[in-house]
Amino acid sequence: MLNSYRTIKENGIHEIVIRKSRFICHLQRTESEEDALAFIESVKKEHWKATHNCSAYLIGERDEIQRAHDDGEPSGTAGVPMLEVLKKNELKDVTAVVTRYFGGIKLGAGGLIRAYSGSVSEALKEIGIVERRLQQEIRLTVAYPLSGKLENSLRESEYTLKDTEYTDKVTFVCLVDEEDINRFKDETTDWLSAQGEYALGEKRYTEYPLPS
Repeated sequence: MLNSYRTIKENGIHEIVIRKSRFICHLQRTESEEDALAFIESVKKEHWKATHNCSAYLIGERDEIQRAHDDGEPSGTAGVPMLEVLKKNELKDVTAVVTRYFGGIKLGAGGLIRAYSGSVSEALKEIGIVERRLQQEIRLTVAYPLSGKLENSLRESEYTLKDTEYTDKVTFVCLVDEEDINRFKDETTDWLSAQGEYALGEKRYTEYPLPS
């Protein structure tokens, strides 16, 4: 599993109009090529009257699967420019389909490249990009007299305080990046003079929005 990677914030659709042609970009998270192909087919089925349904996708931790399809547009003017936008934004496990309804004005090869790449770029800005970080849940339990100091220190730190549980003691449920686990334990041990109890929870990805 990757410690972190980028993907779209959510599945979505965004439309632009260029010289009377409608370009509708559909973006979806897809974790396998089967998912990508099924999504492409669903868009084609919905927009079967469209002039073109061009597509591109990146799948795998190291982008092992990369595909681009022009769907009748001149070779290299649609799918590849769309794929390049996904790669430029360092996205993973994402499929883009751009549906075109021809408006009667030809754009030329350069115009098509700008239209298809621009459609994906605009959709990404509209929908948003997140960084998914692999984080370890750490449950840090302390006695009540230490809880106030620890809570303040955690809130002032870069660590994520997910929850606080109150029983006979206080348990702080923290999310820590995989590479920062040892540092977290060292710092909190120092804050508490080694008076805390640690327990590991599950590992999971947490999503953090990136500026557009």
